Amino acid sequence: MTAPILAPSILAANYTHLKKDIEESIKGGAQWIHCDVMDGHFVPNISFGPLIVKAANESTDAFLDVHLMIYNPDDYIEKFVDAGADLISVHIEATQHLHRSIELIKSHGIKAGVAVNPATSLQNLEPILPYVDLVILMSVNPGFGGQTFIEQSYERIKDLVTIRQKDGIDFLIEVDGGINLENIEHISRCGTDVFVAGSSVFKANDIESRVKELIKRASHGKQLLV
Repeated sequence: MTAPILAPSILAANYTHLKKDIEESIKGGAQWIHCDVMDGHFVPNISFGPLIVKAANESTDAFLDVHLMIYNPDDYIEKFVDAGADLISVHIEATQHLHRSIELIKSHGIKAGVAVNPATSLQNLEPILPYVDLVILMSVNPGFGGQTFIEQSYERIKDLVTIRQKDGIDFLIEVDGGINLENIEHISRCGTDVFVAGSSVFKANDIESRVKELIKRASHGKQLLV
C-alpha cells in the first residue's frame, strides 16, 4: 500500500508570501505542490502562467504537479517544463490529439497525466491509460477554488480503481476539488493516491498543522480501503 500524497494547490496560496506558504506546507509533510493553470477559455477563470510555476520551483525541491486547464496545451508545454514542472497533466476535453500531447510531455523527460471533468465518462479515458503516469479525477467543475466536493465522485474514484485493476495498468489516481478534513478519509478509502487541497490548506490559520492532519486522515483511510 502506497502512502497518501498530499499536493497543496497554490491557487489558494497568498502570492505575496508564496515561498513561506509552500515551506509551511512542506514542513507539514506535503510531498507535492500542485499548480492549477487556467486560461479563461477552457475554464471561466484566469490563474497564472509559467512565471508563478517558476517561482514555486525556486521556493522548494518538492515535486511540481502542473495541471493545465487550458485549450491548445501543446503550445505551452515546453514553457512549463522550463519553469520546473515534474509532471504536466492536460484535460481530455481540451485537446483533440490527446496521445500526441501526452507523448510531447514525455519527450521532455517528465511525467504525464490526463485530467477528466465530472461529466465526462471514464470510459473515454481507457485508450490513453496505458500511456499516462497519473489521472486527475476532478471532483468539482474546474475554474475556481473553494468549491464543494461532488458526492458522485466517490463512485467515480472506485470505478477508476476498478478499471486500473482490470486492465493491469500502473497509474496514480489524483482527486482535485473540494477536499477537506471532513471528507479526505472517505476519499482515501475509495482508492485515491494523490490529494489536491487548496483552500483547506492555505486558508488555515496554521498551514503546517493542517497538512499534518489531512495526511493523518488520508493515511487512516488507506488502512480502510473499501
